[in-house]
Amino acid sequence: MTEPGPVAWPPAPMRTERLVLRESEARDRAAFIELFASPEVSTYLGGPRPRHELGRTLPEVPGRRPGLFVVDLDGAVIGTIELNRRDAERRSHVRPDAGEAELGYLFLPEAWGRGYAAEACAAALGWFADALPGEPVALCTQTANDRAMRLAAKLGFTEVQRFEAWGAEQWFGVWSSLGVA
Repeated sequence: MTEPGPVAWPPAPMRTERLVLRESEARDRAAFIELFASPEVSTYLGGPRPRHELGRTLPEVPGRRPGLFVVDLDGAVIGTIELNRRDAERRSHVRPDAGEAELGYLFLPEAWGRGYAAEACAAALGWFADALPGEPVALCTQTANDRAMRLAAKLGFTEVQRFEAWGAEQWFGVWSSLGVA
């Protein structure tokens, strides 16, 4: 994946009603390990990674790159949101030349079911719409991931297609600040 586009990075921390979206810091490393090692979080992402491997390979400041926001609740990391350019080699695209932005997110299980993902993703999409007006944003998830499917609908993503990949049916949708993709 590549950075989201010609935007100043990092942006100032974004505050929502309950959350702060910000650039990652060294103090976030333990939360990144929890996210990547969690069997629940990685159910639809190929499975968890071993903690010992993560402890050895994760950088001191994980996730510090354009397009990645840490989601902070009262000083604790509960998840991450990414807006990156979709690789041309990936299946399904909104544009004929590919390169559209793609929304990705991970949240710790204890943060599930409280609306944090919707709140944080809406803020990130709002930032993206302000930074790159009219640019579409793609989202791809397994149709078996009920939570992700509900969030895509809540955020206003529209289905473009479904396809088989990685041994499961995938859902590919698009969002646009203009309301039309």
